[in-house]
Amino acid sequence: MDIILNKLRDIELRYRELEGLLSDPQVVSRQGVYQKYAKEHADLTELVETIRRYEKTRTRLAENRELLAESDEELRALAREEIPALEEEIAALEEKIKILLLPRDPNDDKNVFLEIRAGTGGDEAGLFVGDLFRMYARYAETQGWKVEVVSSSPAGGMGGFKEIIAQIEGRGAYSRLKYESGVHRVQRVPITEAQGRIHTSAVTVAIMPEAEEVELNIDPNDLRIDVYRSTGHGGQSVNTTDSAVRITHLPTGLVVTCQDEKSQLKNKAKALKVLRARLLDAMVQKQNAQQAEARKSQVGSGDRSERIRTYNFPQGRITDHRINLTRYDLDSFINGNIGAVIDALAAHHQAELLNRQG
Repeated sequence: MDIILNKLRDIELRYRELEGLLSDPQVVSRQGVYQKYAKEHADLTELVETIRRYEKTRTRLAENRELLAESDEELRALAREEIPALEEEIAALEEKIKILLLPRDPNDDKNVFLEIRAGTGGDEAGLFVGDLFRMYARYAETQGWKVEVVSSSPAGGMGGFKEIIAQIEGRGAYSRLKYESGVHRVQRVPITEAQGRIHTSAVTVAIMPEAEEVELNIDPNDLRIDVYRSTGHGGQSVNTTDSAVRITHLPTGLVVTCQDEKSQLKNKAKALKVLRARLLDAMVQKQNAQQAEARKSQVGSGDRSERIRTYNFPQGRITDHRINLTRYDLDSFINGNIGAVIDALAAHHQAELLNRQG
């Protein structure tokens, strides 16, 4: 730990410098500069508070060790009693500092696009798409995030969706939800199953960070934009104008459609946002595939075809296969209480990074 103490002192100095800059009227008057410093200050706050607590605890430990040389037996006894707890606290704080010093994913603070698609399993898979969407929407609500459906495709008369795409806006959305990408398998007895047999269905989830225009410039000449009349259940027209938009990215063949808004301009803007996020996600996936070290740093392989989690309704069980975690609180989990599993996945990911740096 002593090796990084100088780095910690530099961080503390930078934090104090930022506090001075944020109170400087000249900086406050320059909005872009102020926001940049405010973000850096906010990003360092937890680390600096942990460093300060660590330094105070180290000082208390040194003082208690000095008391062991005192002639007063009562003082020595008090010191001996406190030392183990202080040593334990220092070890925990050192571990936390190491984690806070890990390189941050540049996308962690971004909003995300959530895409859920029915896989194998017919109507049952479509129903589970709806279940998962409600699960993520309820979790987002507990985090104070905003959820907006961008597009959806209903699945037959049983309810549910063939696919649903939503934008989730809020600080840290990507950092919490990025572990959810992959294949989610459900095992349960469908409503239509008279014999009570358990069916297995699959749904794919994709979590993509929202891409800013400055990050990903799309050449308008690479786009084919088609407009058509929006349709609802059974194909009936729900709009008398050509407001639905289909955008095709010609170089990659990616297609995005949006018809949820009555305005063609709004549908086009939403579709472009989704397209930009998909293109950025494809670039990230390609980079990960090209870098062996990057693959090792992911929770699991990162392959979207990999089954990441099983939801077994008869047993009330959730199993996350990437970290061999099994819980028996499925009812609570499917109602949006997914934070504990996300915490476990994040801790596993941090442990992998620490081992690599080790």
